Amino acid sequence: MNLLRTGEVAQKFGLSTQTLYFYERIGLIPPPQRSPSGYRLFGDRDVARLSFILRVKALGLSLDEIKEILALYDGESLTCQAIRDRLQHKVQELDQKIHRLQALRNELAPLVQECQSFLSQPSPDGECSALRDITGVVGQQES
Repeated sequence: MNLLRTGEVAQKFGLSTQTLYFYERIGLIPPPQRSPSGYRLFGDRDVARLSFILRVKALGLSLDEIKEILALYDGESLTCQAIRDRLQHKVQELDQKIHRLQALRNELAPLVQECQSFLSQPSPDGECSALRDITGVVGQQES
């Protein structure tokens, strides 16, 4: 079994040692074994678990979601159905987020075009009409 110290594991995954301590503190990774001098030592199983955590985190799962999956795994009750349900829920969350972001983009794109038009032919008062559209404030001067 290959044992790595905290700094080596952190370097291997491009993490800070504080991230490893945090993952241990919140229960994502179990407390690693210790050397006689007190250094944390990570075995192959610890490294594999950390690799899994980072992979599913990169897929967009939150630390709480990852912790839930790992709890099922540790309790040996991680079924394909349980994984599918959690991943399906994540896909639905992402779909909702994409929808909200697309709506935001649809609002911003015309404002960018309006700014581009202003830059091509500035108004006499020098005010960009997109600013009025964004704020809802009409910068009309009183007569």
